[in-house]
Amino acid sequence: MTEEFPEAKTKRKQIRELIYEYEAKYWTDRDKITDSQVEENDKAEIIVQLENEFIDARKKLIISKLKKLGLNQQEFGRILGHNSKSYMSELMNGVVPFTLKDLIIISKLLKINLSKLIPTQIPDEDKTKIVNSIEKLGKPKLKLDKKEFAFS
Repeated sequence: MTEEFPEAKTKRKQIRELIYEYEAKYWTDRDKITDSQVEENDKAEIIVQLENEFIDARKKLIISKLKKLGLNQQEFGRILGHNSKSYMSELMNGVVPFTLKDLIIISKLLKINLSKLIPTQIPDEDKTKIVNSIEKLGKPKLKLDKKEFAFS
């Protein structure tokens, strides 16, 4: 994206340096790498992959709806109140998150179900906190279907 956003070069360099420092500190000595580190890394990779797939699918869906209407991304950005071409591109590519207001407007105007626009996965860490909170309440009527992650 640095070709489209030259200002991103500095940030990319900073991020690259942070990653290098982190890896040098925690991942260079194979004898000190724990199984939990590897497991955490594997989970993080899966999360990033799923997020990227979601953003890509959302982008394709929005663009296909815009094409049917004869609109381009920049024109639609103006409808949403975003006059910057680069900002709309950042939104579409997941660099900057859409606001809830934007997503609701997109849903209504383009007749796209919100579930296709908003990621609904709850991170495992949050699920654990929710389960623990429910258990601490001690309310027998609160039964959690862990597969559906909903009260049953």
